[in-house]
Amino acid sequence: MPSVRSLLGLLAAAAACGGFAFLGYCIYLDRKRRGDPAFKRRLRDKRRAEPQKAEERGTQLWDPTKNKKLQELFLQEVRMGELWLSRGEHRMGIQYLGNALLVCEQPRELLKVFKHTLPPKVFEMLLHKIPLICQVSTYLIIFVKCTQ
Repeated sequence: MPSVRSLLGLLAAAAACGGFAFLGYCIYLDRKRRGDPAFKRRLRDKRRAEPQKAEERGTQLWDPTKNKKLQELFLQEVRMGELWLSRGEHRMGIQYLGNALLVCEQPRELLKVFKHTLPPKVFEMLLHKIPLICQVSTYLIIFVKCTQ
């Protein structure tokens, strides 16, 4: 009667052989796919069309002449941020200014303006909030696309 250790060793060896066989099969299929001339042509066509689609989406979404709602939202968020900051509620003000950064077409320029106009403590709080703003931006873009 085989011992449990030898049985486990045999199972481990079988699993390792199966893993290597699967990996080898994946590599074989990948080389075959990449060697296909039609695949290379489709990939070239897709890469050529990608920047054009990105440009079209970008101009369609962020063009202020076409999208007055975004421009109004931007101004409203800046006003609300200024209002909350003037009341001494820095967290709420930062929240609204962060939203303004999301919909701004040139956020770097807006950050430069904020750096010169906001108190250093408040500007530092805004800088710490930027990573969270970047995570939320994808949800805002989806929302804007749905409302158009």
